[in-house]
Amino acid sequence: MHYQHNHPENDPSYKGLNVNEGVNSAPTVNPYQQIRKKRRQYTASEFVDGILAGDISMLSQAVTLVESSLPEHQTVAQEVIEKCLPHAGNSVRLGITGVPGAGKSTFIEALGMHLVRSGHKLAVLAIDPSSERSKGSILGDKTRMEELSVAKSAFIRPSPSAGSLGGVARKTRESIVLCEAAGFDTIFVETVGVGQSEIAVHSMVDFFLLIQLAGTGDELQGIKRGIMEMADGITINKCDGTNIDKAKVAKTQFQNALHLFPPHESGWEPQVVTCSSVEYTGIDDVWKMVEDYVTFVKQNQYFDIKRNSQSKYWMYESINEQLKNSFYLNPDIKNLLKSYEEKVLSNELSSFIAAKQLLDKYFKA
Repeated sequence: MHYQHNHPENDPSYKGLNVNEGVNSAPTVNPYQQIRKKRRQYTASEFVDGILAGDISMLSQAVTLVESSLPEHQTVAQEVIEKCLPHAGNSVRLGITGVPGAGKSTFIEALGMHLVRSGHKLAVLAIDPSSERSKGSILGDKTRMEELSVAKSAFIRPSPSAGSLGGVARKTRESIVLCEAAGFDTIFVETVGVGQSEIAVHSMVDFFLLIQLAGTGDELQGIKRGIMEMADGITINKCDGTNIDKAKVAKTQFQNALHLFPPHESGWEPQVVTCSSVEYTGIDDVWKMVEDYVTFVKQNQYFDIKRNSQSKYWMYESINEQLKNSFYLNPDIKNLLKSYEEKVLSNELSSFIAAKQLLDKYFKA
């Protein structure tokens, strides 16, 4: 006898047992879901038109092209940058660095919202060549900048993950050009990496701001002399609650320390201000310091001198970066590197001779 769907449990001899027929399995693919169409690749001219019109979506896609290492993307990106260049340069570029835990994210949001409410258009970029290894990144910061990340007049862009400092820094500088062409009059460049990234940020901004903390022991301990010398201004954050007196003491310490350094080429004397990003006090003082600096260096022509010097610096940096990439991506060099490395390690060749021979082979190729 054939029982329902061959279930022997439905045999009358099994009293009280009955197995239902069941239902068909749902399809694995949602029949109502539309197949996403591949995004159309815009031409360089379309990108430029969109950027100049202030289209944030177009700007984001153009920055993605700049960050891409694909040759076809780079070709379009460089054409976009070239066409945007005449429309760039009309912003105040502010570099921001600080010790871990100084509250950079909260500070950037507080200062950023102050600017946005004052009618400015703000772009926040980052230089983080070590983002795959380091805990701190603007990717995380963006989630903490709740107000600023949804502000219509603000554009927050994480840095390219990993990559050499030179490559990441060059792409950030190119992104500045695109943001300026899109009408952003203020650019923040945050350094979230370590080591040389401060120098890279300093080489692409007008004003370099160092964020410090008070009440952490010796305020000057562990601060690199080079970073202190680069700073055009210092702000002591978290000047609130029981920390106000400590912040005032730290302000005096930093002011005294700055007098020990050689004067800046610009003729500007670096200032120290206190602020609280949480209580929103002193934020306007920080921006007034930046505005005073910009007015000062524009009057003595140092503003243009510095920008021209930075452009020349990045021309040479780009040459160095592309030569290095060309060398290491050369297939013949790739094949030889391992054997030369072994010769150096076994003392058959000195590292200098090995490098010279490899370079000779590269230039003869």
